[in-house]
Formats: sequence, C-alpha cells, structure tokens
Amino acid sequence: MELVGGVLGRDVIGTYLHGSCVLGGLRPASDVDVLVVSRRRMDEQERRTLLGGLLRISGSRNEVRPVELTVVVQSEVRPWRYPPTGDFLYGEWLRAEYEAGAVPQPESMPDLALLITIALAGDHPLTGPRPTLVLDPVPRADLVRASVAGVPGLLDDLDSDTRNVLLTLARIWTTLATGRIVSKDAAADRALAQLPTEHRAVLEHARQLYLDCPYSEESWSAALRAQVRPHVNHVLTEIDRLLTRAPRMAEHDILRSLLGG
Repeated sequence: MELVGGVLGRDVIGTYLHGSCVLGGLRPASDVDVLVVSRRRMDEQERRTLLGGLLRISGSRNEVRPVELTVVVQSEVRPWRYPPTGDFLYGEWLRAEYEAGAVPQPESMPDLALLITIALAGDHPLTGPRPTLVLDPVPRADLVRASVAGVPGLLDDLDSDTRNVLLTLARIWTTLATGRIVSKDAAADRALAQLPTEHRAVLEHARQLYLDCPYSEESWSAALRAQVRPHVNHVLTEIDRLLTRAPRMAEHDILRSLLGG
C-alpha cells in the first residue's frame, strides 16, 4: 500500500484485507477491499492526494481490479462504539461523484461494523500488526444494527445492481440468523435451502453471476426480472421475523416501514 503510506506515512497503524478476499476468494467482479487504520484524520490536501491516486490505479480501465479503500482513525473505533465514524471511503461506484470534484470526508459509517468484523475474522494484515491487536470486536447487536441500517440503500440500487442487492440481502438474513458474516455465495446457499420454490430462481441466477460473470456480461431475462420484487419482499419478511426476537431498535422500525407495516 505505497499510496496510503505516501499520504499518511508513519501514522498508518495497519492495513487489512476484508470482503471477498478473506470470505472465500475473489470472483470475476470482486473488488479488492482494504481497511486502513490510522492514528489521525487526514487534512484536505492528503484527501485529495489519496483520491487522485486511487482514481488513477483503480478499475477496469487500468486492467486491474477495482479497489474499495476505507480509512478509519483508531480512536474512532477503539474502544468500539456505534455508529462508528470513517475518515475516508473510496469505491468505484463513487467514481463519477469524485471525478466531478467531490472529496471523501469523515462521516458516519455503520457498515464499518461489518468491515471490522470481517477484517478480524480474516486476520490478513497487509502491513502492521494482526488486526486483533488494533481493533476491538464488534458486539453481535451492532452487527445486526449495521446490517439492517443498510437495507434502504440496497433497495434504492435494486434495479441497477440487482445481483449484489439480492446476495447482500441473503447475507443479512444469514448474519441475523447465525451471528456470522459469510461469503455472498455461502449466504445464497443458506437462503436457497430455506426459500419457497417460487422465490429461488432469481437468487440462483444472482449466485451464478457472482461466481462466474463480470458485470459487462451480466443479463437478466424479463421473466427473472418479474420475480425480483416478490423475492425481495419475502426475504425482508424473513429478516423482520428475526428482528422481532432482538431488542427493540430504530432499524426494526425502518424495516417495518419498508414492508408497509
């Protein structure tokens, strides 16, 4: 991670893989997911320098895998509290916004709960000490909160990013049921074993796309498209059923509103 080191220097505590890299292996459309733990926040010039470097090196136009890079200041997550604040986020889905002049700023990032949990489980430092020496474990209740908090944003992307939304919903279902974060295909396998027959086809297709197909070759038939919303509604109902067993939280109310309850 020469780029990060060149910006933050000795203030980098450690850099850690998470995501597909440690949950079963990279797939054709997988990003390389990296979590950077820093001693301090970056200033505006450092943010611009890091962003410019990522825009140059990340993505298919450079014939390399896209990079998703998250920077967090250690004192923001150790001791752990929810919701955590992230210092910087880069992902290819944000490229157009950044090329138009936006610069990543510190913001509340509930899904840092998921990233940190995966980084701890993966135990794969690129630089620095093992993640268990740098990061606190995330309580299961906060994994649930972070997972459900992301559902509205997922639904906003259902038409444009169907495969990942379906697979992520399956993973949320799995996390709520088991307390573990697993790969998208493993989550799909678990969901498929529990879904009624009429709701399986779209998830089977999304799983196969994830395993074998780059985004440029992805296709959905009209018949499958028609089954997406009923499938999603069923999975949300299953997630809500699991939430009723958990302590009352705002995220439960959000999900109930999405279900029209």
